[in-house]
Amino acid sequence: ILLFMIIFFIVNPSYEKSIEAKFYYETGDYKEAQALAKEAFALDVYNKMSATIMAQSTIALKYVAYNNDAKRYIEEINKIATHEIITDGDKAKIRLICQIMIGAYTKLAPSIVTDKKLIDKSAQNYQKFRKLLEKVTQ
Repeated sequence: ILLFMIIFFIVNPSYEKSIEAKFYYETGDYKEAQALAKEAFALDVYNKMSATIMAQSTIALKYVAYNNDAKRYIEEINKIATHEIITDGDKAKIRLICQIMIGAYTKLAPSIVTDKKLIDKSAQNYQKFRKLLEKVTQ
């Protein structure tokens, strides 16, 4: 029976793609993992491995997008901070950015298998925006 299961997983294209998607997920290439999992799911809607990888990749990609946005916004805020005079408009823009990023963080929902590094990086970025918002609103 075990031999039959191994052969089934190797020759079934849906499970082959699922295993490949799992590899990409584990190496942090969430876009590729998601794409392969979608292909595998399209081949066999009963393939629970592909459905799980698809869902987990979607969650991970939300964290990646949050961290990328945080990096981009921090760079923008740092450019504003180099101005001789920080205007009320600049402060309002910083407040708005902080509020957006704080709100976006509260919408993130990790799962048990979400990469801890992604979760930790997002939490650090969230704290940066909270502290910055406190400073700007004083």
